[in-house]
Amino acid sequence: MGRRALGLLQAWDDDRDHHHHDSPHAKDLVGRAGLVHQAGGCGCLQSSPRASSPHPLLPSLELTHLTHHHLYQPYLLTNTLPPPLLSSTHHRAMGITRDSRHKRRHTGGKRPSYRKKRKFELGRPAAMTKLVLGHGEKRVHVVRGRGGNLKFRALRLETGNFAWRSETQAKKTRILDVVYNASNNELVRTKTLVKSAIVQIDATPFRQYYEQHYGQEVGSKKKRGAAATAAKTTETEAVKKSSHVLRKLAKRKGDLETHLEEQFTSGRLLACLTSRPGQSGRADGYILEGKELEFYQKQLAKKKKGQK
Repeated sequence: MGRRALGLLQAWDDDRDHHHHDSPHAKDLVGRAGLVHQAGGCGCLQSSPRASSPHPLLPSLELTHLTHHHLYQPYLLTNTLPPPLLSSTHHRAMGITRDSRHKRRHTGGKRPSYRKKRKFELGRPAAMTKLVLGHGEKRVHVVRGRGGNLKFRALRLETGNFAWRSETQAKKTRILDVVYNASNNELVRTKTLVKSAIVQIDATPFRQYYEQHYGQEVGSKKKRGAAATAAKTTETEAVKKSSHVLRKLAKRKGDLETHLEEQFTSGRLLACLTSRPGQSGRADGYILEGKELEFYQKQLAKKKKGQK
């Protein structure tokens, strides 16, 4: 379609707010565009015998395939009106950048812009890694960074490696819930995994290690039925241990703090994430112990009391 025909179509677009498309004025504009194109337009319209759907306002044209000005093709072929054309005042959305040249001085004055944005200053949308609770699969996208380096953008995670520092042991276990985040409570509500988030993890792998290493039962409730106690005793007697293993277990003394033992009873341990799921694609961390555990338990108690 030639420039004059497109100009007339643009004039029709500009007048849409003032004239209905069925009015004589609108029909005249679009009809003139068709006549201009029929008289001597450029070779932008290629005819094809398979498609012959004339537009109601362009009866003299068989519109098939627009090679250059293809934006009008779907509307002309389906007998619908196109939206208003974008003017030159419409700009593309600004990209995310990490530079500081756009910021004001400490005194409030504006800094002069002496160059445009650079590729090495680009930023990307946050990963906002979500916790999957048994209704989805782990999802990690690979992002190419500067220099060909790769980032692993975790979108959904359900497991991680967590270290028990006092026992120098690390186990892979399930993440059950996000319970606290010092930066934003919204990240707790949406169960978003970020660095330094406080989560609850499954205590089973660590309980199994402790019972095997020290030969002591941990996390058992004191008030249990006699039948359950007898069954546990029978299982213990069934597993025979050599004198060498018994001597080793006698030398080992498991000293488990009270707060941690209470958590083993509930089957859930409080842990802190130390990895960045949006960068490494992993949700790893460590189990809270000692003063740090007491601090976060107090914070959770305050939060629970405030909700009531």
